[in-house]
Amino acid sequence: METSIRFNHAITKLYLAFHSRTLNPDNFKACAVGNILDCKDYWKHLTDKHGSNQLNYIGLVHQNLGRKFNGYSPIELLQIETAFLKGCGYTMSNNRLLKPTIINENTLFDGLCEVVKVLCQLDKIPFVMDCSSLFNFENSPLQPQH
Repeated sequence: METSIRFNHAITKLYLAFHSRTLNPDNFKACAVGNILDCKDYWKHLTDKHGSNQLNYIGLVHQNLGRKFNGYSPIELLQIETAFLKGCGYTMSNNRLLKPTIINENTLFDGLCEVVKVLCQLDKIPFVMDCSSLFNFENSPLQPQH
C-alpha cells in the first residue's frame, strides 16, 4: 500500500513518542499534534479551545492561505488532535475539555488508534489497523439467531 511522506513521518513520530513514554495529551508539545510538529506548540494558536475543531482567526488565515505544517493544514491538525483526545477519553462539556480519570498506556494506545484512523482518512488510504479483512469479517448489526 502506498502512503504519503507526511503519513509516514507522522506515524514514525507517534510510534517513537508512544514507546519512549513521552506522549502526553495534556502537553501541547507532547500530544499527538505536538509530536507530529516536532514537539512544538505553535499549533495551539490555531484555535481558542483545546480539543475544538473550530479554527480561530489565526487558524483561518493560515487555512485560507493554504499553509501546511509538516504536510497538514490547520483544520487537519485540529481533527487529528480532537481524535486523539476523544480516543484518550476526554470529553467536551459546556465548552470545557474534561480529562478522564485515568490516562495510562492503554488509554494512549486507544487515542493513537483514533489518530491513525484520521491520518488514513486524510490520505484516503484504508485504515491500516483494521484487522477485519484478516478475519474475513464485516462489521454489521447483530442478527438474531433462531
